[in-house]
Amino acid sequence: MHEMGIAEQLVQIAMDAIPKDMDDPRVKILNLRIGKLASVVEHSLTFCFEIITKDTPLENVRLVIESVPVKIHCKSCHKEWETDSPMFKCPDCKEGEVEMISGREIEITSMELADD
Repeated sequence: MHEMGIAEQLVQIAMDAIPKDMDDPRVKILNLRIGKLASVVEHSLTFCFEIITKDTPLENVRLVIESVPVKIHCKSCHKEWETDSPMFKCPDCKEGEVEMISGREIEITSMELADD
């Protein structure tokens, strides 16, 4: 389950972003963007977060996950499109010289600290 490694890295990034001068900080919400080709199972990621955030400022954090579609750009005719299939061939010119614009990212977009 590679979600554990992903969760560990995301927790480290979030912990590093908490201001050092805060007394007893608590992260309430962690907003994430995860590409459809990142092969992340949301339920598994949430489970891993529950385990590794125990007794940290991220304990009981609510993960808000935005799913990022796979977007492709054709280098030949410059068409851009979204796809759910692993076939990356331009639907217009039928060329296969394409680049992926989005769909593999795993990133924290923001986090909300509790104000109590």
